Amino acid sequence: MVTQILAIGTAVPSARLAQARTRDFFAAQPGVDRLTARLIGAAFDQSAIDTRYSVIGSLDSDNGPSANSDVFMADHELLRSPSTGERNLVYRREAPPLSAAAARDALERAGLSAADVTHVVTASCTGFFAPGPDYLLVRELGIPTSAERTNIGFMGCAAAFPALRAATRIADAQPGSVVLVVCTELCSLHIRSSNDPEQIVASAVFGDGSGAAIVASDPMAARRSTPVLDVGAFSTALTSEGEEDMDWTIGDHGFEMRLTANVPRIIGREIASVVGPMLGSDATGAIAGIDAWAVHPGGRSVLDRVQSGLDLPDDAMLPSREVLRKYGNMSSATILFILQRILADDSLADGATLAGLCFGPGLTVETARFTRVAARTEQAQAIPEADVTGATGIPVGAAASAPATNTASRNAV
Repeated sequence: MVTQILAIGTAVPSARLAQARTRDFFAAQPGVDRLTARLIGAAFDQSAIDTRYSVIGSLDSDNGPSANSDVFMADHELLRSPSTGERNLVYRREAPPLSAAAARDALERAGLSAADVTHVVTASCTGFFAPGPDYLLVRELGIPTSAERTNIGFMGCAAAFPALRAATRIADAQPGSVVLVVCTELCSLHIRSSNDPEQIVASAVFGDGSGAAIVASDPMAARRSTPVLDVGAFSTALTSEGEEDMDWTIGDHGFEMRLTANVPRIIGREIASVVGPMLGSDATGAIAGIDAWAVHPGGRSVLDRVQSGLDLPDDAMLPSREVLRKYGNMSSATILFILQRILADDSLADGATLAGLCFGPGLTVETARFTRVAARTEQAQAIPEADVTGATGIPVGAAASAPATNTASRNAV
């Protein structure tokens, strides 16, 4: 029996940040000299991002107050520097409803109810509290209180694959399990005004979002009328350097992200040798037999280096570049947005092979293989209704490009 991803759901906050206006907001902060203004302009304009979403509301003076604006802004023009405790209180308030929105989306797409869930796996690196989002998902959604819960914390942008790996191990070991995986990141909670190039880059690329996946070893899944992903192998590797180039620490005024210019160069130089043994390569060292790619967009330059390092065609990078353009880097949630698009892509042949790459602190490279199994509409119609309880018959792709909006925490102003 093959463990499968039955569906992927997504959700974003209500407030959408236009990149150009956000750039101007940061450039207008007190203490920004001419050199810093140029760095801000370059980081924002070269990011290949048009919009991002944030729980803190709009960052410009043309809009009224939002639910969290007083924490982060004074007179809607000056960016405050709230304490880590103040930022985490916003995480405590906003992460649970956003997680629940993505989870509901995934369950609906899978044709399942919360009562079907046997395990919950959550991942996040942008806030902490206990009992955490895993506990609140059980309470909020009506998941059985006997559901086993696992939380994966502080693994950065790469955490979705360890979360999916844990879910797969559970489903493999306990046939019939239904595992809800939810990755929620509120990266914008840790923005700050700074003349540090690394902090400027962080302010230019990170956004907020939540992704959820339903992982199951359900023998009926192969006969569902929606596409699924057969889960293949996972691998973890460390690059030869990078420990001091990508890290994520807790400071007195938020979590401090370090993402140096060396990160894309290290990835580009080592990516083929790191992922080749797992994905398979030919005599020339080229990766072979992959039909679609889901690459975590740590930034535009990361995608550029992966593409050149693996000699991939432009169309292989389209799902990753499109998610980066619309949502920015949402840390661990981002790869689920990309996988959702590929899952909904009916131009892919039945049995198409998918490779996923995520990058985290260390520098850690997480790799995964999936096989896209097309909808089995004819088989699903032939199954007696009693055997397909919960199947919706609605194609996953029907709304895959439209993440749910967190109406429980509406910050648009």
